[in-house]
Amino acid sequence: MEDIPVYIHRKHGREKVEYKHPMLEDILKITYGVITYQEQVMRIAQVMGGFTLGQADILRKAMGKKDAEKMEAMRKKFMEGAQKHKVDAKVAQEIFDRMAKFAEYGFNKAHATVYAHVAYQCAYLKAHYPLSSSPPTFRAFLTRKTTCSSSRTRPSAWA
Repeated sequence: MEDIPVYIHRKHGREKVEYKHPMLEDILKITYGVITYQEQVMRIAQVMGGFTLGQADILRKAMGKKDAEKMEAMRKKFMEGAQKHKVDAKVAQEIFDRMAKFAEYGFNKAHATVYAHVAYQCAYLKAHYPLSSSPPTFRAFLTRKTTCSSSRTRPSAWA
């Protein structure tokens, strides 16, 4: 959550986009150098840590569940892979810590896209149809029950 202001400042050109390591530029370019999506964590683990896609997914799950034991094992593997790619140990440690911090609130890009779409639709409805989009109206619509008035309208299998 602390990266939200950083993202905003970088997006509007008020802050310079910086990457902890050149390997991250291609992965984080679209989000102005800020880890924003789970897919980015997985890609960093692949590129810098030498993980397979399956191992990167295990890392993502361990971070999401805050599994300290698995996280420590993954940290060691990440550090070994980073060393093979000639990444400074201190930089690799900072990057892994940033990925772990991100895992406290991050989710995948597909969910972010859908949430943004729903939020946009709700804002549009609220702005253009304020009475129709009020919570009591939604509640009434969602709890409305539809029933058949006679058994003649139902298929015989329902009887």
